[in-house]
Amino acid sequence: MASPSTQWKEVVAADEAGRHAGYAREFKEIQALKSAKFGTGRTLHRKQLLALQGTFEVLADLPGHARHGLFARPASYEAWVRLSNGGTDIQSDRKPDIRGFAIKIRGLDGPGALGSGPTDCQDFLLINHPAFAFAGADEFVGLVKSLSKGPGALLGYLVSRYGFFGALGLMKRFAQTFKRPFSGFATEPFYTATPIACGPYAARVRLLPASTEVQSGASADWAADFRSRLARGPLRFAMQLQFFADEASTPIEDASVDWPEEVAPYVTVGVLTLSPLAADGEALAQTIEAAAFDPWAALIEHRPLGEVMRARKAVYFQSQQGRR
Repeated sequence: MASPSTQWKEVVAADEAGRHAGYAREFKEIQALKSAKFGTGRTLHRKQLLALQGTFEVLADLPGHARHGLFARPASYEAWVRLSNGGTDIQSDRKPDIRGFAIKIRGLDGPGALGSGPTDCQDFLLINHPAFAFAGADEFVGLVKSLSKGPGALLGYLVSRYGFFGALGLMKRFAQTFKRPFSGFATEPFYTATPIACGPYAARVRLLPASTEVQSGASADWAADFRSRLARGPLRFAMQLQFFADEASTPIEDASVDWPEEVAPYVTVGVLTLSPLAADGEALAQTIEAAAFDPWAALIEHRPLGEVMRARKAVYFQSQQGRR
């Protein structure tokens, strides 16, 4: 087991800014197309399943390499949570999809990751997969663009880019990814999949499930499943950090690699507690749906790292503009 290292680095290509601006324009087109069909909304994670309010507690006695930014000292903060399906469409929960667990820690005060002034929040955007399907943003954007046009467009894109046999291999991988059983937002681990800074260190974030009890029939309505669990009492999720050890096993720029726990063990740094839904649930749902959840809404000590995260800076800003 390697010790956390500060010897990580980002590699920024000379043409990156231009490419990322192009991705933002492509996502703008997708967003406009889907908003015309479903109403104004996000490009990805369009379907909000549930909006929640809770508390986030930073634990005491953390190891030195974890005590930075949000985790510098024990404290308790208000938290907003948005649970969502990941696709560009609003569709049945029964359909295979990536699931999103977005957290906004509120009440902070410190220099922001964008370098344009202070921030009062720290956002974590997690999905139910420990890594992305592709190493970089270019492949991911091509995938989203083709998926938004339908299965035929996806196959055409993959064949043109990877050849017939490469496309078949990727389709098999996608099928395994999307068809992997999902038991619910209270029973699955969620991951940032890409790293953020933690002071001089780099780390990925994982949220451990509140429960191991799987309920039958939940896939018909994930929000109802979560509400039924909350009706029995508060749900508590453990937040963990997994620290960069070396470039070979815990790469910063390759989002397709799941960092191995035997090299980079997780450290529990906080607890998210969600209580039964408040009486003004509809008002909260509207507030959170209107809010921006962005990995760059972060303290400078937790700035996003890697090419996928840098692409998100341009794409998320464009998505937020498209909802105004």
